[in-house]
Amino acid sequence: MTLSILVFAKAPVSGRVKTRLIPALGAPGAARLARHLLDHTLAQSLAAGCAAVELCASPDFSAPDWADVQLPRGVATSAQGDGDLGARLARAARRHLAQGARVLLIGADCPALSAAHLQAAAAALADHDAALYPALDGGYTLLGLRADHPSLFAEIPWSTSRVAAVTLARMRTLGWRVWVGDALSDIDAPPDLLQLPEWLRQTLDQPSHQVTGSAPRP
Repeated sequence: MTLSILVFAKAPVSGRVKTRLIPALGAPGAARLARHLLDHTLAQSLAAGCAAVELCASPDFSAPDWADVQLPRGVATSAQGDGDLGARLARAARRHLAQGARVLLIGADCPALSAAHLQAAAAALADHDAALYPALDGGYTLLGLRADHPSLFAEIPWSTSRVAAVTLARMRTLGWRVWVGDALSDIDAPPDLLQLPEWLRQTLDQPSHQVTGSAPRP
């Protein structure tokens, strides 16, 4: 059975990405961080070596917003499309699950999510129905699936501290075997910047660059 890592990300455009970080970093700084986080996430996904890697882009990768972003070789693209986060996650997951593939759904805002974490989640799907890495803020940084159910993404209280708990409760109600990894920190709000690894702090004053398939691990 094949496996796909689906990376959900917005185009790193100043003023339109990581807006909650703008008070701390300024609009250009927040966009620069978003770009470095995307680069790192794609590099770690490729380095995991266990799955096809697909960028689920918002807007579509053919839009001008992505003109300055050159993806590493081997990364496919798709459009997130319309709807709330749940609708977009569900649409992408079902497209792959319907073809018999397993999926790892991740964002591009967790520098702690390494190739080793991705490999562990992929391995867990061999004998679990789902895998999840919680986020320290109550969300999740990865959701792995080998089956689908409408309740996983419908009416989830997105952007709250209840996202992971509600999702886990629903999967357990279904009787699914769920593997849960360590809680990781994602970077959404100014207090989260304290969790940035040193190598990433040093890049904030440097131009973003194209990833070639590897990046420093946190």
